[in-house]
Amino acid sequence: MKRIEVKLSLSAVAPLLDIIKTAAGSLAWSLAVALPDFARDGEWRDVWARPLLESQNTGLAQLLGLFDSDFFKTGVIAFDEENATSLLRACAAVRLQVRAQFLTALPDAVMETGAVDPVTLDDGTRKALMCHLFLATMQEVIIRHLGNSILEG
Repeated sequence: MKRIEVKLSLSAVAPLLDIIKTAAGSLAWSLAVALPDFARDGEWRDVWARPLLESQNTGLAQLLGLFDSDFFKTGVIAFDEENATSLLRACAAVRLQVRAQFLTALPDAVMETGAVDPVTLDDGTRKALMCHLFLATMQEVIIRHLGNSILEG
């Protein structure tokens, strides 16, 4: 099984974990993406929402689990073929939530192009933007190094 280990700077990542935890916590009972119209009410909601929410929460737990006590000792997180897809989804869910909770002041065009000088932002917005970019980078690493394994599995 292919495994990727990434050594991170504790001083750079530790401040972002509060935002990740806050966003993940706010997703415990709601999906990061709205259900399709036909699945919003009644029986269909249970059929669609419950398994999606369970899967989302499993991925969020795996994402948060990367940053356990071992991480604070070594600064290392690891991805493998078993957790890659779940982590990709969890990163996407947290990024969507960070965008909705903390980055509403930034226009979509700025978020898509990255054309913002972080120095011009207040501390909270800058930290949220760095968190958003960090999670995007995690997704890129997973896709770059485990993408073929995910597609084949």
